Amino acid sequence: MTELIQTLQEWFFGLGKQYGVNPIVFGSIYVGAIPFFTLSIAWLIRNYRKNKSIILPTLSASFFFISAYLYLIIVGHNVPWWVYGVVVLMIVYGGYTTTKKVRRRIHKVDKG
Repeated sequence: MTELIQTLQEWFFGLGKQYGVNPIVFGSIYVGAIPFFTLSIAWLIRNYRKNKSIILPTLSASFFFISAYLYLIIVGHNVPWWVYGVVVLMIVYGGYTTTKKVRRRIHKVDKG
């Protein structure tokens, strides 16, 4: 089992070297952006409740949502085309589910 884990680890970090992307940096950005994304969504809901503009919190949430993928696109090289396709699909799906979640919260605010 230890050999398998070591082999997977070598393969994973080898991908980072091959494509110029540090997996630790990517993962850190991905996980580190979660609280900022959450705060941006809370800011968006708060602004909506106060009838203020939601443009800036929406842009902020969007940036934190795609920040790790921006790192991949900016720093990566020789990344296969299908990886970009998967990234686009993940962003579209994540955006769709987030929009549904925000709309539900806004609907609660309108009812409440």
